[in-house]
Amino acid sequence: MSAAPGEAGTLTVAAAQGILADNFAAWVLDLGLSVESVAAGGAILRLPYSDRLVRVGGTICGQALMSAADTAMVIALAGVFGAFRPVTTVSQNVTFMRPIAKADVLIEAQVLRQGRTLAFGEIVLRAAGDERAAVHATTTYAILPG
Repeated sequence: MSAAPGEAGTLTVAAAQGILADNFAAWVLDLGLSVESVAAGGAILRLPYSDRLVRVGGTICGQALMSAADTAMVIALAGVFGAFRPVTTVSQNVTFMRPIAKADVLIEAQVLRQGRTLAFGEIVLRAAGDERAAVHATTTYAILPG
């Protein structure tokens, strides 16, 4: 999907939600992610709490959090580009600092640098209503032709 840019060259939330719906695998869509905001260089997504995402001990599993972080950065990059462009994850380094239990997760992705062939980003995940970072990730993406 090539979404129309919104004001200031960024995507609208609706266009970013369309990118999410049209370009991600079905199991990623099953996470129920929604775009809260998008701007040139950044995006905030929400991962709604679900008992299906809970691991032993009652906390949201790391696999779901890592997938949400990766997805949020693709949307943040679309904000930089003004539309969806194919990218692929080269690296994702994740630090889990505190568990998230029985709460939606807010995923804030920020593009640190976007070059011609690579982009670098930082993502912070927090339990909704809690300003403390629970997960921190840094990422590198290859920008693909097309």
